[in-house]
Amino acid sequence: MKFQATIARRKSRQIMVGDVPVGGDAPISVQSMTNTETCDVDATVAQIQRLEDAGADIVRVSVPSMEAAEAFGEIKKRANVPLIADIHFDYKIALRVAELGVDCLRINPGNIGKEDRIKAVIDAAKANDIPIRIGVNAGSLEKDLQKKYGEPTADALVESAMRHVEILQRHDFENFKVSVKASDVFMAVEAYRKLATKIEQPLHLGITEAGGLRSGTVKSSIGLGSLLMDGIGDTLRVSLAADPVEEVKVGFDILKSLHIRSNGINFIACPSCSRQNFDVIKTVNALEERLEDVRTPLDVAIIGCVVNGPGEAKEVDVGLTGGTPNNLVYVDGKPDHKLSEDELIDSLENLVREKIREKEAADEQIIAKT
Repeated sequence: MKFQATIARRKSRQIMVGDVPVGGDAPISVQSMTNTETCDVDATVAQIQRLEDAGADIVRVSVPSMEAAEAFGEIKKRANVPLIADIHFDYKIALRVAELGVDCLRINPGNIGKEDRIKAVIDAAKANDIPIRIGVNAGSLEKDLQKKYGEPTADALVESAMRHVEILQRHDFENFKVSVKASDVFMAVEAYRKLATKIEQPLHLGITEAGGLRSGTVKSSIGLGSLLMDGIGDTLRVSLAADPVEEVKVGFDILKSLHIRSNGINFIACPSCSRQNFDVIKTVNALEERLEDVRTPLDVAIIGCVVNGPGEAKEVDVGLTGGTPNNLVYVDGKPDHKLSEDELIDSLENLVREKIREKEAADEQIIAKT
């Protein structure tokens, strides 16, 4: 039996972003953001579809102008996942997308303007039953907080967030979530930990402007992983200077590594060495690419030799361990058949897909009986 750690999750109020629950006992949702020109409706819809295919629960779209707001209305009609409108500076854009059916409004209190403008956004959100995300970023703190603290700090982020939480609550609005993002891992983690003790609303996790695919993945994994292990976080976005589909993949990989949520194949693979009896790296890369469409959770172990191979293979749905003259395939933890190296990739792909069909059929039977 595999070791299973238990994470005691912070209790939070649940809100709805479209048909996706955020907070409470809902699964931690994974978000991404489009990087197309929003006024290019076809390109933006196509990217949203790619993100949905990758498993994204929610997608955020930047809406920098009234022209983009009108385009957003068309995009919303064609999207299948809930859409968040990212609004900066001009509160009237928020009012317009609220009319056009947005599922959530993301505003940065540091640049949205005076309280009367925030109140107008709140009134529109109330009228249309739309949640708000208060998005605080270290790079866009209010000028008075920059002067007070001298530089961005965790306390400055929390003070900014609480300032705007109080505005929403003063206007009897509780339908919101909050983020306090920084590109510095320590600052972001400290800010989220402090904020988690002050409010009951859901927290949107992120290490903002984390970097490119490799460095941003590392920073996000450390920062978000630390918070998730503390039980903090209800939805997340991994911010990468890369194809946004990669953000979704990394987000799910972080959740998967902590046994919080599964999405597709969980590959267990050795880094390979001179003991390997087949090309491990080639095999794993090929299978990852071929099975990228899979969303059903399945554990697959690819180990190049007999040192750790049998032990890992006994704990997974499908396992492969290197051997001489042929490699041994395990199914449901038991030795099943042998394969030569030139058979590995095709045979394993077919076997994995067969196991997935079996799992899906079993799940359908369970649902039918309930």
